[in-house]
Amino acid sequence: MDRERFERLVLRAVEALPEEFHQRMENIDVMVADWPTKHQLASVGLKRGHTLLGLYEGVPLTRRSSHYGLVTPDIITVFQKPIEATCRNDDEIIAEIQRVVQHEIAHHFGIGDARLEQIENDRDS
Repeated sequence: MDRERFERLVLRAVEALPEEFHQRMENIDVMVADWPTKHQLASVGLKRGHTLLGLYEGVPLTRRSSHYGLVTPDIITVFQKPIEATCRNDDEIIAEIQRVVQHEIAHHFGIGDARLEQIENDRDS
């Protein structure tokens, strides 16, 4: 899939979030990269060769104090090549992008991986 189409799908996934999320998404950029860097993999305890589909880098809303301000935006990166490698067709890519965007936005709201896994398991059962 070309980068422009992939980026449009990521934008659609962000736009599809409920309005109450949009109202609280402050100081955050969403971007696309081909692959995670060594630094990004290390920041989540992974080594090269492991799969990382998305990454939230920033200060979650739950950890911001009244002194939070004049800081660079938080960044959500969606990694195109790992998503394409794990999906068999465009429909799966679209669904995975939506899942990854929702997962990383949840981190922005202070929800950790353990809780997200629990939510996903409850939803699947």
